[in-house]
Amino acid sequence: MSDKKASNAMWGGRFASGPAAIMEAINASIGFDKKLYAQDIRGSIAHSEMLAETGIIEEKDQEKIAHGLNTILKEIESGKFEFSTRLEDIHMNVEARLSELIGPAAGRLHTARSRNDQVAVDFRLWVKDEFHRVAEALKGLIEAFLKRAEEHAATVMPGFTHLQTAQPVTFGHHCMAYVEMFARDLSRVRDAIERMDESPLGAAALAGTGFPIDRFRTAKALGFREPTRNSLDSVSDRDYALEFLAIAAISATHLSRLAEEIVIWSTPQFGFVRLSDSFSTGSSIMPQKKNPDAAELVRAKTGRVNGHLIGLLTVMKGLPLTYSKDMQEDKEAVFDAAETLDLMLAAMTGMVGDMQVNEAAMKKAAGSGYSTATDLADWLVRTLNLPFREAHHVTGRAVALAEGKKVGLEKLTLEDLQSIHDGITDDIFSVLSVQNSVKSRTSFGGTAPAEVRRQIRYWKKRIAKA
Repeated sequence: MSDKKASNAMWGGRFASGPAAIMEAINASIGFDKKLYAQDIRGSIAHSEMLAETGIIEEKDQEKIAHGLNTILKEIESGKFEFSTRLEDIHMNVEARLSELIGPAAGRLHTARSRNDQVAVDFRLWVKDEFHRVAEALKGLIEAFLKRAEEHAATVMPGFTHLQTAQPVTFGHHCMAYVEMFARDLSRVRDAIERMDESPLGAAALAGTGFPIDRFRTAKALGFREPTRNSLDSVSDRDYALEFLAIAAISATHLSRLAEEIVIWSTPQFGFVRLSDSFSTGSSIMPQKKNPDAAELVRAKTGRVNGHLIGLLTVMKGLPLTYSKDMQEDKEAVFDAAETLDLMLAAMTGMVGDMQVNEAAMKKAAGSGYSTATDLADWLVRTLNLPFREAHHVTGRAVALAEGKKVGLEKLTLEDLQSIHDGITDDIFSVLSVQNSVKSRTSFGGTAPAEVRRQIRYWKKRIAKA
């Protein structure tokens, strides 16, 4: 057997040229980090302008560099640029093409920087941009919920604990619960942007540089608040990527909980909502089926986002300062999580916006399971001054009586109720309907329609300023 055949047998048919091909395949990141092309070119232009302003390179070289980089940007955006795995990453692909376009002047661009701080600033810029996109998508979803909440501030439905009917609420109030959830996600995004708004450019490989660079100038040019303050941390920090994934995972979990409710609500057994054809599919064998596939896929994709968070945490947990090649594994996780979250938010915003609400089915279900039992107990406490535990016991007997008669609490007669406690008067019937139950929940943040509308007004103003 020849050496070449032996090599092929050892390394496998896919890597025809042996170890060198394997190293190229495992080392190259251009297959995914080409997504950073706009940020890479933007960072390089800012760096070259600073180099010229500080006299580190000549103005004429900077002009050539800027022109060449803008040419490359147009080539990439038009699809004419040819990426090479032999050049490893987006930085070397751009630099090689720049050399072809402008000659020796291209070699001056990398003065006073390293690929370590270059990739750190590129990735930060990308994550920051994506955070802004997520913020806008979250605002769109919140606004969709506010619209539905306003429409259904007084639409009664059952509130659940343990997926069992607990107390009547309104659908508007239920929608506002998701406004609170996604507003917290939006708040986390805003906080994360503020925390990561520092430029690592100029940290060089790990120790800074002896050239008289102006890091404040490049930070400002790239839209950062200020430069990072420690060169070691600058090139080894990936907290912003981890925080993006953590926020994405929390938001995806909220989306998944909502998706689960939509799946349940759209079943014939519940019939609370009906999804449009845009967000559901039929069955290949059962013509009567209308499946909530979009909601189910949102629910499933949450596991994918969660997995990316755990993956990057695991990559980072054992790395000494400063840069290690392990960090190359940061981008695919964030890129895929971002794309997945964008899709999930868009799908859910669409579902919330155009699903049909079956008010009659919600109202019927709201009165099931003796959902106004707590109202009966509260009335006994307020009106008869019973201790709550005694009121709870009396109410339990009333529920048992209603079950035996196969009627709702509101259908029991006054005589029935007085047989349990002789202090009960006909005023009790003012609290036993689901409409009166929800109207009575006027505590701040409660389900009373007036309180729901107050919270809607508050959130409309707050989101308008977000």
